[in-house]
Amino acid sequence: MSENPKITKEMVLEKLKEVIDPEIGIDVVNLGLIYELKVNPDNTVYVKMTMTTPGCPLTMWLLQAVEQKILEIPGVKDAEIELTFDPPWTPDRISEEVKKKLGII
Repeated sequence: MSENPKITKEMVLEKLKEVIDPEIGIDVVNLGLIYELKVNPDNTVYVKMTMTTPGCPLTMWLLQAVEQKILEIPGVKDAEIELTFDPPWTPDRISEEVKKKLGII
């Protein structure tokens, strides 16, 4: 019987860096859209995330893209994506690396 690889938060975050917000051109992790991430013992993954604005026209696309990327990780059984706007996203959540690229800092 083969062992399933241990799924880590780091693995999931690396995979989610492949999900790019088409309007901004930055991935959901570095944008700070991922609020919470849990890898459960049964190899399911829970993500609580937000959008840059409540009326974001790409909300459904981004949620599906995040779920799809998580499900591509070997051993992941299921993904639950919860959308929240509490607290509201602000540009303060963008990673330092991306702020430098954008000239914010």
